[in-house]
Amino acid sequence: MAIQKPSIPKGTRDFSPLEVNRRQYIINTIKKQFVLFGFSPIETPSFENLSTLTGKYGEEGDRLIFKILNSGDYLAKVDEELLTTRNSQKVISHISEKALRYDLTVPFARYVVQHQNEITFPFKRYQIQPVWRADRPQKGRFREFFQCDADVVGSNSLLQEVDFVQLYDSVFTELKTPVEIHINNRKILSGLAEVADISAQLIDFTVALDKLDKIGEEAVKEEMLGKGISNSAIEILSPLFSMNGDYNTQFAQLKEILKSSETGLKGIEELEFVFESTTNIGLQSAELVLNLTLARGLDYYTGAIFEVKAKIGEFSSSIGGGGRYDDLTGIFGLKDISGVGISFGLDRTYLVLEENNLFPALEDLTNIQALFINFGTREAAEAMKLVKQLRQNGINTEVYPDDAKMKKQMGYADKKGIKKVILLGEKEITEQKATVKDMISGEQTEVAFADLANALS
Repeated sequence: MAIQKPSIPKGTRDFSPLEVNRRQYIINTIKKQFVLFGFSPIETPSFENLSTLTGKYGEEGDRLIFKILNSGDYLAKVDEELLTTRNSQKVISHISEKALRYDLTVPFARYVVQHQNEITFPFKRYQIQPVWRADRPQKGRFREFFQCDADVVGSNSLLQEVDFVQLYDSVFTELKTPVEIHINNRKILSGLAEVADISAQLIDFTVALDKLDKIGEEAVKEEMLGKGISNSAIEILSPLFSMNGDYNTQFAQLKEILKSSETGLKGIEELEFVFESTTNIGLQSAELVLNLTLARGLDYYTGAIFEVKAKIGEFSSSIGGGGRYDDLTGIFGLKDISGVGISFGLDRTYLVLEENNLFPALEDLTNIQALFINFGTREAAEAMKLVKQLRQNGINTEVYPDDAKMKKQMGYADKKGIKKVILLGEKEITEQKATVKDMISGEQTEVAFADLANALS
């Protein structure tokens, strides 16, 4: 019988030590800025009640939620007649009560409601955990991936939006990745739907519009027609597809189109505040871009919406996004709690840094700072004593486990990006001095055992 070759599910990945070190470099950079901006960490379970997640992401989002089958004989309590209908949507509620989380925002809203008596509002939290989506895998899109989220709930102030623009700028400046921060406002989109008399089809309108940069203007219009949006409505909305100029020029054109929509004008007012405040503060390397076709497909956004794109390399998908949601906690019974948040796409950011050679050198990412060469049983025993002292001083170090040829041990250090190799032979033990070799320059120096920690740090 042939042994089946092991595999992993599509849309998931194994990560090598180098990849994990690089991912941690991105995470640590983001986490440092989260803390600097006043956010505190929380964690939520990897799976939630299915009822918590469904109905929060729109029809397309609900379809991508990974459902978890009930424990035991999950078909035992399902009516036989229901099974014969072969209707999966009707059956799912009987065989699945839980699901893997689709994002971190809805679980966060649930968390806020459950812990509202313990929280000081405005509540600023960050969360870095994996999420799962039953999506079609492709470059930059996986079924299991990490999100790095920051949210504020309990404040209507637009200063939060301004601060999030600064946060994006700070993170990507430190990662040496110039980006465009695209911004729009769902109130503007609602106002456009209002003047085009398609408010009842707002979701169809925004879902189609959000695909503009992927499928083009004609395909978007065809999709709108297919959803029952009339030619006359599309004609009213057509200036959206060709509007250009700086944000003041576009706002002037928008105000004329939306002059009969109070909601639309409110959206313009909010965006003007964000742009003027950002201009006043300044940005380090990012560029804030008004993108009136940006819609983001999630149903819970009600105000400003963000999407971040790298200005370098060929990777064109967004590497971050977010927006304001005025009453997401209301679906769980806590009314009138406004929130706004953003997310960093860890995997997509990784691809951009890798494509543009922006990761630090291997020796700056490796966990091990020094390696003791193994010259035999006695020498290794003496090396282990020094290793203990170095570790107590916060220096990551190890002894090569086997008495192998020098070339093999040096090759091991080189491949792992270890900066220092320590030679501890009979002569060094007698003189209580170690020979330290710098693997980058090749220089060798003698260091007294008592000074070894200082020399390596």
